Amino acid sequence: MQAQYRNYPPTVQRSPHATQARRGPGPVPTPAHPQQLQQQQQQQQQPTPQQMQAAQAQEAQRRELARRQARKPTDRNIPDGVEGIVIGDGVQRYRNLREVERRLDAVMMRKRLDMQDSMLRNQRRLRTMRIWISNTANEQPWQQTGMDPENFDFGSESNATYRVKIEGRLLPDADELSEESKDADNAETSAEKDPDAMEQDGEDSAKKSTPSKPKAPSPLPRTKLSHFFKSITIDFDRPRSLQPDGFAQIEWKRPESRPGVPNLSPEANFDTLEFERKSDENINITINLVRDETPERYRLSRPLAELLDTEEADRAEVVMGIWTYVRTAGLQEDEESRHIHCDARMRAVFNAEKLFFPHIPELILPHLTPPPPLTLPYTIRVDAAYIEAASPPTIYDILVPVPDPLRAHLTALSTSPSATATLTTLVRMDDELAHTVQALQHERAKHAFFTAMAREPVGFTRRWISSQRRDMAVLVGDGIAGWGMQGVEEGEEWRGGGAGGVWGREVARESVGLWLARGGKAH
Repeated sequence: MQAQYRNYPPTVQRSPHATQARRGPGPVPTPAHPQQLQQQQQQQQQPTPQQMQAAQAQEAQRRELARRQARKPTDRNIPDGVEGIVIGDGVQRYRNLREVERRLDAVMMRKRLDMQDSMLRNQRRLRTMRIWISNTANEQPWQQTGMDPENFDFGSESNATYRVKIEGRLLPDADELSEESKDADNAETSAEKDPDAMEQDGEDSAKKSTPSKPKAPSPLPRTKLSHFFKSITIDFDRPRSLQPDGFAQIEWKRPESRPGVPNLSPEANFDTLEFERKSDENINITINLVRDETPERYRLSRPLAELLDTEEADRAEVVMGIWTYVRTAGLQEDEESRHIHCDARMRAVFNAEKLFFPHIPELILPHLTPPPPLTLPYTIRVDAAYIEAASPPTIYDILVPVPDPLRAHLTALSTSPSATATLTTLVRMDDELAHTVQALQHERAKHAFFTAMAREPVGFTRRWISSQRRDMAVLVGDGIAGWGMQGVEEGEEWRGGGAGGVWGREVARESVGLWLARGGKAH
């Protein structure tokens, strides 16, 4: 009763068999000794027998390839003395061809280096893009009621709208215009022929019935308006509060895509941009085009622009321009060419008397700013005088950078399968020529051998046997030059001992004494 005088509920008593043992933490693993961990790591790092066999096989294959490469003949020049034993002037003609090949290889290598240099450099090419801006109007008050356009309608419910159309296309360059003029001239020439002339049988009729050859496609794909700009914004020349729909700006941004993967979505590939808004009054707008260039170009500060004589450039062009100016003005130190002494123009840019040229890419960053967007002003007119008269659109011509078509041709030329196959064929032909020249050298040696043998058989045979004997003695270590008959001492003489042997002579004792005097104590 004492526990319940404050109206506390009674404590529930559990039966003894329901009691469970307290569950503590699991067994803690004993930390391994550092030496054991090191042994385990070494065992894991040790390669398996299969891996060792594979590594040995690869090493043997590599050595075999290196041995074959070392033994591979590379000389393609015919040796001297062959022209005297060959019938005709084939040797001289081959040498003339080799000289032509050397000059051709030099020219091709120089052209290849020029191609690689031009591919690495960013050749900026500009083309003209023409932009048409126009607008139409619907549900305007003067269109619905036929009221006088000079009157005003103060009604609150207005469905008047306008639609603005922005269209941009690249103008054809000089090459495309020349091709079109040629096609037009060909068409006029064919039209000037007598239409009443009778067609002849045979080759003429076959030529006429043959379909014309299709025109080769352009090496570059047709570039659209959205390919040249990162974003397009339309700013309205009135506050947002006065806009019927509450918008003061319209913006389009190019969708993000992975590097190197073209974005084929309609949002990123278009030539025409249209938008529709509510209004029954004329509005001034400004179209801002933010350019997209690779590599990115910047607007230069005034001192840097005066130094490089340009308003816009990318980072590589800025560094190269500064380097050219330094070389031309002779601002480098004689001992260390990377140290630059600044003149008045350089001090105006970097505010220093001396510079370390590798630091210039970092020092020019404060002088680079994003270029301003291209601005195209336009007035949206919804009055009857503009809409009913079908007024012409507003036209702007702007310069946009386009890829260099020569670079695409050079890339296709250097990476085409036909070029690789041609180079492989040339390498195979060079190997065949080297093997042929090697076989020709062997045949020339055989010819010289048998010619000398035919002229003096006995003397040639003796000289040949003596030469072979000396070579064999040197190979097997059976003699030393300078002793015995014909310069070779027999092996048995060196094996004999005693006072009468080779080792008991005065020369041997003097040589041993000299060796001991130079080498130190005898052991």
